[in-house]
Amino acid sequence: MAEERRVRADARRNVESLLAAAREVFATAGVDAPVREIAAKAGVGVGTVYRHFPLRSDLVTAVFTHEVDACADEAPRLAAELPPVDALLAWLLRFTRFIATKRGLAAALHSGDPAFEPLPAYFRARYLPALESLLDAAAGEIRRDVDAHDLLTAVANLSIPAEGDPEHTERMVALLVDGLRFGAPTPS
Repeated sequence: MAEERRVRADARRNVESLLAAAREVFATAGVDAPVREIAAKAGVGVGTVYRHFPLRSDLVTAVFTHEVDACADEAPRLAAELPPVDALLAWLLRFTRFIATKRGLAAALHSGDPAFEPLPAYFRARYLPALESLLDAAAGEIRRDVDAHDLLTAVANLSIPAEGDPEHTERMVALLVDGLRFGAPTPS
């Protein structure tokens, strides 16, 4: 039984290492990068990659959903640690880092491969409630007509990097959040 738990813990660590390695490799070399490159970066053999992810689309999907989950799960933590508008800004900036990761996956996600068809719905199902909870918490400090889907789309559009200006996205998102305060309810 102890041996079985150790193997499961090893397998879990292997999967985590593979996902982190694949995310990095996909971001720089695209999703068609050699599997041996991902395996080497993760410190495992190629067979381990295929044991956990028999198809490349399985690995791409796992990386995408892992990143979506990690970002969505930040919303409640940030809400507990920061004032509402600060939590909103911090989460939107975290979302921009997800967008940067997604750029490495974009070709695959828009390839028409049926394996990727459920991903946009997964994205919406995880991100919209996370953002809506942050918007609700900030309701007294930002305008009331903010739609979570529209805000995600706006931030994604602002996440296009400006050449030679690595802080561009952060400044644009901060400006957008400042703009959300315009038209906020006035304190009585």
